[in-house]
Amino acid sequence: MEPDLFTAAAEDRQEKDPSSSPLAVRMRPRVLDEVVGQQHLLKPGSPLRRLVEGSGGPAGASSVILWGPPGTGKTTLAYVVSKATNKRFVELSAITAGVKEVRAVIESARRATGGFGKETVLFLDEIHRFSKAQQDSLLPAVENRWVTLIAATTENPYFSIISPLLSRSLLLTLEPLTDDDLRDLLRRALTDERGLGGAVTLPEDAEAHLLRIAGGDARRVLTALEAAAGAALATHEAEITLETVEATVDRAAVKYDRDGDQHYDVASALIKSIRGSDVDAALHYLARMIEAGEDPRFIARRLMISASEDIGLADPTALPTAVAAAQAVAMIGFPEAALTLSHATIALALAPKSNAATLAISAAQEDVRKGLAGPVPAHLRDGHYKGAAKLGHAQGYVYPHDVQGGIAAQQYAPDAVRDRQYYTPTRHGAEARYADVVERVRERLGRTSQGADPS
Repeated sequence: MEPDLFTAAAEDRQEKDPSSSPLAVRMRPRVLDEVVGQQHLLKPGSPLRRLVEGSGGPAGASSVILWGPPGTGKTTLAYVVSKATNKRFVELSAITAGVKEVRAVIESARRATGGFGKETVLFLDEIHRFSKAQQDSLLPAVENRWVTLIAATTENPYFSIISPLLSRSLLLTLEPLTDDDLRDLLRRALTDERGLGGAVTLPEDAEAHLLRIAGGDARRVLTALEAAAGAALATHEAEITLETVEATVDRAAVKYDRDGDQHYDVASALIKSIRGSDVDAALHYLARMIEAGEDPRFIARRLMISASEDIGLADPTALPTAVAAAQAVAMIGFPEAALTLSHATIALALAPKSNAATLAISAAQEDVRKGLAGPVPAHLRDGHYKGAAKLGHAQGYVYPHDVQGGIAAQQYAPDAVRDRQYYTPTRHGAEARYADVVERVRERLGRTSQGADPS
């Protein structure tokens, strides 16, 4: 018998004894309309919908690579295809299969196509675990459409899948499920006969805690629900309380409303702790946000703002550190993103502080709002177009690179703000060097410096 992801024997067992399978398996959608999330991949004419609907013709269904975090529906989509399509459906796992198994499936698919006109869909889970040679063995079958490949991976395919296979397939990216997606899934599992069949209820606070710990993972939220429901039923309780959920998942509920005051209060406390250089308090608030399921991208954005607002040139590496953290967080997500956010938070909290850059742009903007702008000095205006010279534009401009020291003593600011000084550097950390530079430059420009902040 061919390796089949969803064998008839297993399905018969499920029907006779639903509790024999995990809740996440029992609640797996049977048709596309039951799929939650990923609607961007299920539009009319999309590769997955064409696979399910059996669309053929000269433009047959394409092989696809499903890339996304765990619990976002990669196996679920393959299951829907297996149930709905009239094609042969074969499953292999890269954890256990090798080149021999791949070649056997391909040969069988060739025979089925040539002898019976029956097309084959091959679902290959964890494809990133295949070596280059193993992935190479798929190329002829995909290129000649002996099989239609559905490959699933949690790793970045540009790093883990060979280029020839990528070029022969469509890359489809699955997004983490939203709270609304998971909420629909929870409520369906509570009432559906395949799930808990109305045996227990789930109040809002317990539901909210399950959503927080899910991290966009459908399998995780259903596994936690099943454990909590089992604990409630064991004690003859008709309701899954918050205390029951906390006890079964061994994780206390964090009082944190991502759409309310707690969201802003804790975020504010994080930034103010960083500003105050209290690294321990900053880590505490960071931990609260992480444990409450806050979007890591939101945290990373706040850290980037803090790097410029409160540190600036006192530590020029602060902003690159925060930006690198934001980029890393976008690529890896939780739980590993917690390490990156901790790294950036500690660096920012312990960095020397300066708000000189913040005050400088605020003062400059305030003058502009007051109308202190005026025309750009004629020698600074664009002189590249015909007629500019007749207008006196760019005439008399001194090219700084032609001057010793690279600083040309000429007017740059409009007359209205010619003597204004917006940037007042501190002597904190690396900004002390900029304070010396500012003083020297202003002197060369013939402007009296007001001096740096000595504090």
